Amino acid sequence: MSAADLLVPPPAARTLVLHPGDVVCADRGERLETLLGSCVAVLMTDPRRTLGAMCHIVHCGASPSAASSPSAQGAGALRQMFALLRARGIEPRLCEAWLMGGGNMFPGLYGGPHVGDANSHWVLAALADAGVCVLWQDVGGNTYRRVGWTVGEGEPDVVAVAV
Repeated sequence: MSAADLLVPPPAARTLVLHPGDVVCADRGERLETLLGSCVAVLMTDPRRTLGAMCHIVHCGASPSAASSPSAQGAGALRQMFALLRARGIEPRLCEAWLMGGGNMFPGLYGGPHVGDANSHWVLAALADAGVCVLWQDVGGNTYRRVGWTVGEGEPDVVAVAV
């Protein structure tokens, strides 16, 4: 190894940016990011934090559009995320989870229950039914959320921006 080799920084870890309907699984050191309004994101990791999975759920109910991705809906997204975890040898019910999003993007129109509320309530119930422990949640309010997490120790970074 030459002196020049010692000056070369290690390659940057991969960053996966999720868009509505995306579902991914990443290894320790890789970064997961998304932007949420009324959508919700679920982040799951094994207790040793060696890998993480994330999904960006658009709606908890059936899609009004046949062109929509099945993983844009809650049931399809969780099913796909659980399959990715199992393919890596991780049982989802042994994972820890975080839930973010579910904001009211139109507070002037919807003062009461709104789609963000429905999304977050549905996901919490679905995770409970699957036996997944939710460590914490950052849901509701009249905010957008920018979410990022580097798989490993620590918790997701959530930055809320008022509507």
